[in-house]
Amino acid sequence: MLEKPQDAPDPAPPTAQRSRGRPRDERIDTAVQHAVMEILNEVGYGRLTLEAVAARAGTSKPTLRRRWRSRQHLVVAALVRTMGASPTPDTGCTHCDLIAGIRTLSHAFTTSIGRRALPALIADLADDPELESEFLNELFHPRRAATAAALRRGIQRGDIRPDADIDLLLDMLGATAYYRALFGHLPLTPSLAEEVVEVVLTGVATPQWRSRHGAVDSRRS
Repeated sequence: MLEKPQDAPDPAPPTAQRSRGRPRDERIDTAVQHAVMEILNEVGYGRLTLEAVAARAGTSKPTLRRRWRSRQHLVVAALVRTMGASPTPDTGCTHCDLIAGIRTLSHAFTTSIGRRALPALIADLADDPELESEFLNELFHPRRAATAAALRRGIQRGDIRPDADIDLLLDMLGATAYYRALFGHLPLTPSLAEEVVEVVLTGVATPQWRSRHGAVDSRRS
């Protein structure tokens, strides 16, 4: 029997060869995320199943399991796609940027994922650290960072006082939409984002911003 040369590399194990496999099909991801949102809007979070999503998306339950650990993870992925992880643009206008970012919350929460899915998903986070980590890292923290960047740009432009508490402003800007989505006591109106931003900025705006923004409002009326 011939011996293997000392410096010859060992052949790759079968598992390593298989792991390279075919690249992930993004079309499946898109179809699945659409299916999740459709089913949530039709029957709600409690009746969402992997079987129903697989059938609607034209794939299989094992395929879903390879990509997402549970139906809750499916919902988080669908939320990221629907709401966006970086919703706040940079248009050169502080209050315009903030309104655009907050509007994505109102838009997402007017679907069933707001009143019917969000409370249940938030409750599930408490018992599933991995799910909580994914929700925070994939959706909550990136969105918060995008809005924080808009607030800091507002400080640099001279629109917002430099001593403003960014974390407090972030909580105040998003709180109304989350609160109404969770409790349903008042509607998420089309003008809500603008109203919230106006109230928040009034408290931290500089005289420069008040003067400029007041002039814009007077021309509108």
